[in-house]
Amino acid sequence: MKHRTKYSVIAGLTRNPLKNVNPFLGILFLMLLLSCDKQTSDPLDKKVNDLLSQMTLEEKIGQMNQISGYGYNEDMAGQIKAGAIGSILNEVDAETVNALQKAAVEGSRLGIPILFSRDVIHGFKTIFPVPLGQAASWNPQVVENGGRVAAVEAASVGIRWTFAPMIDISRDQRWGRIVESLGEDPYLTSVLGAAMIKGFQGDSLNDPTSIAACAKHFAGYGAAEGGRDYNASIISTEQLRNTYLPPFKAAVEAGVATFMVSFNEINGIPSSGNEYLVKQILRNDWGYNGLVVSDWNSVGEMVPHGYVKDLSEAAEAAVKATVDMDMENHAFLPYLAQLVKDGKVKEADIDNAVRRILKLKFQLGLFENPYVEIKESVFYAEDHLAKAKEAAIESVILLKNENNVLPLSDKIKSIAVTGPLADAPHDQMGTWVFDGDKTHTITPLAALRAEYGSQLKINYAPGLNFSRDLDKKQFAQAVAAARASDVVLFFAGEESIFSGEAHSRADISLPGAQKELLTELAKTGKPIVLIIMAGRAIEIGKELPLVDTYLFSFHPGTMGGPALTDLIFGKAVPSGKLPVTYPKMVGQTPIYYNHKNTGRPAGDNLPTVENIPLEAGQVSLGCSSYYMDAGKDPLFPFGYGLSYTTFEYSDLKLSATELTKNDRLTVSCVVKNTGKVAGAEVVQLYIRDLVGSITRPVKELKAFDKVTLQPGEAKTVEFTLTTDALKFWNEKDREILEPGDFDLWVGTNSAEGLKSSFVLK
Repeated sequence: MKHRTKYSVIAGLTRNPLKNVNPFLGILFLMLLLSCDKQTSDPLDKKVNDLLSQMTLEEKIGQMNQISGYGYNEDMAGQIKAGAIGSILNEVDAETVNALQKAAVEGSRLGIPILFSRDVIHGFKTIFPVPLGQAASWNPQVVENGGRVAAVEAASVGIRWTFAPMIDISRDQRWGRIVESLGEDPYLTSVLGAAMIKGFQGDSLNDPTSIAACAKHFAGYGAAEGGRDYNASIISTEQLRNTYLPPFKAAVEAGVATFMVSFNEINGIPSSGNEYLVKQILRNDWGYNGLVVSDWNSVGEMVPHGYVKDLSEAAEAAVKATVDMDMENHAFLPYLAQLVKDGKVKEADIDNAVRRILKLKFQLGLFENPYVEIKESVFYAEDHLAKAKEAAIESVILLKNENNVLPLSDKIKSIAVTGPLADAPHDQMGTWVFDGDKTHTITPLAALRAEYGSQLKINYAPGLNFSRDLDKKQFAQAVAAARASDVVLFFAGEESIFSGEAHSRADISLPGAQKELLTELAKTGKPIVLIIMAGRAIEIGKELPLVDTYLFSFHPGTMGGPALTDLIFGKAVPSGKLPVTYPKMVGQTPIYYNHKNTGRPAGDNLPTVENIPLEAGQVSLGCSSYYMDAGKDPLFPFGYGLSYTTFEYSDLKLSATELTKNDRLTVSCVVKNTGKVAGAEVVQLYIRDLVGSITRPVKELKAFDKVTLQPGEAKTVEFTLTTDALKFWNEKDREILEPGDFDLWVGTNSAEGLKSSFVLK
């Protein structure tokens, strides 16, 4: 009704623009008229506006209210019937979902369905590797598959909205939530984040097997000071735009259905009330008109932040920032109506929020098909398990393999299986697994026994019962098992509780007595294969010389055991690459490959604490940017990962060495498998802008491709870059393209590669 009134007023003014206003304003009004006419011609917008026009202010605010489910009861049903609840999270029983939905659809005045949601992060029942592990695959199809399987399983019980992907750029291994991220690089995170969105949302949100994705946490959450969760982030304008925002813009371009604001404050303003971040950048600059939800109580937490004095002011700030839905803050429902009456919040802003909520419900088909069709379970389907196993295989990174201990040869007759993660079905699934069932997890011990128990003698002695176990009474059994075997498989790492939200660590080394157990095993002289399952890169520099081979798998999920078994025995070949820089020690964090050069970059042959002469002169060490006890380099660089085969790069070619602003640059090189087995290689392209009005990183990933090659096979890998890839944001919040000299590398990781250069005129 209000829309029609507005339309008629505009029509009246523009009917004779020369009489009412000057010609220039008349043209503006005509353009607005055409815009409004176009908007109302959209059938979906018409449905939303027609429904909105029938709603009371209280019913509108009810749609903005999300609460956590706790089963069916008359109190909750009564709130639903009164129109006071728009979304419910954490209810996963299909019958309960249908009962609550019936209260909404058949019991409320307007019959608006409830949107059921859940944190489905890396699987619902079939658990894929943790997101950081999936990122190690550098394979968008693997990530998309994970989202699709999760969507099919979650939607089967009525979940139609997940709070993933988490696309916070994460550079600090101490931060517990690095495990949920897709790594430290804006480009890799953008590509893989878009793939996960595609997996969750499918070809159409209207498909009953699709669930709405949610890009989170907007924004800068991964820059929390000290790696402590919920902590403040201090981020410059150019850093925000160049590093932390690109994955979110890519999510908008990928059609993500929803956004979530973050817990943290950025430069003194909490994201939940940050008008510059949400209203200006997300809404106005990027044109995003989807639903924005708060994080759990993040609106209310603006009070302890010291940004507002109470929940009423928190609700006001959030709505003005265009946050549409209140997740368990209990701020919107009790305060918004009075804020509107007091003139502090415009009802038009409430209307816009509710439009976005209703539109998503229409897009998901909830008005046409509100109920769950309870049928035969789709959990742990054969195809789902196969995709989970493939994801686990591709997420494993081979970081060391001296003397080619892996894959194990036919000469191996006995193996020792030890370590606290060898048979830990719960911890193998990783963090943020609310619905996984450990009885469906296949551990390495179970897989090894099932596949090779009749062929090999498997001597199992855990040594430690869990990752932080300090009791050494089982060490002797583990050492005896090692002495009785040809090779030792030591499964180490973290329990799942050691990573995730609010699970930050100041010490990121192996917990418990694992280091001591490894030391004792090394004394046997037997070859040791170290397999670590964890939610972050584990400090291992001192222990690495004790082992021949190091496989890093993150937490690999339901099918981690079969995946690792195939890799250990050569049925599969490692192809994972690090999505984060791997530090030598925790004191190097935050550490990342695309850092700035500084005015005194460190060179080679740096003096360290081991070789500094006594009473050395104060400036005798060279005065450059490095750590005296760790040097300048990480343990392993971003993009690093070995294989059971070898790859040779040659014949790097650029289509031009001089470009103008509208040109495209084609880059190609030949990659050859020079080994004896087939393998997949991630070919990576990096650039460096040598001089900029804002200093540029030493390298930036701009393209990658994962190619599979047979022994002796060579392929030409080609990339095309537009000059958009050379743009950056400056301190004045402007995106610019500057002429100048650029270096370019194509190679196997961020520290190695063929090098060339070009000039942008």
